[in-house]
Amino acid sequence: MRDTSNPTRGGPAPGVLSPLDAALRQVGDRWTLLLVEALLDGPRRFGELLEALDGLAPNILSKRLKALGQGGLVTAVPYSQRPYRAAYALTASGAELAGALRLLAQWGAGRDATVGGALLHGTCGTPLDARWWCPTCSRPVEEGEAADLDYV
Repeated sequence: MRDTSNPTRGGPAPGVLSPLDAALRQVGDRWTLLLVEALLDGPRRFGELLEALDGLAPNILSKRLKALGQGGLVTAVPYSQRPYRAAYALTASGAELAGALRLLAQWGAGRDATVGGALLHGTCGTPLDARWWCPTCSRPVEEGEAADLDYV
């Protein structure tokens, strides 16, 4: 998914994935991010996930859970051996997707009138803005300050 329309634009070397390419290979299909969202509140059983994700076929759920497990984003915790049954939970890496999901949800809410509104500040009711944050400086980073910041 590298942008080749502008040869002067920075990006990874040929044959090297961009960070976005790498992320999309793990979570870039229709159901995976919704599945991660369903697991953000804690472990769920297979049937509970099917109920939470209306329209998702059981075979697709199985494939997505397997792929997320292989990617180290989800773990299966057995609760019965005969028959084998498991509850599925996000790993620490999987839980790190919460921030990206919030940003995508905020972006989607601003573009579709049928979707609930953006995240609001509880004190004043103003829609929240996402910003890059420097943990060393303990402050937001403005666009001009970020060296080699590439959004693609």
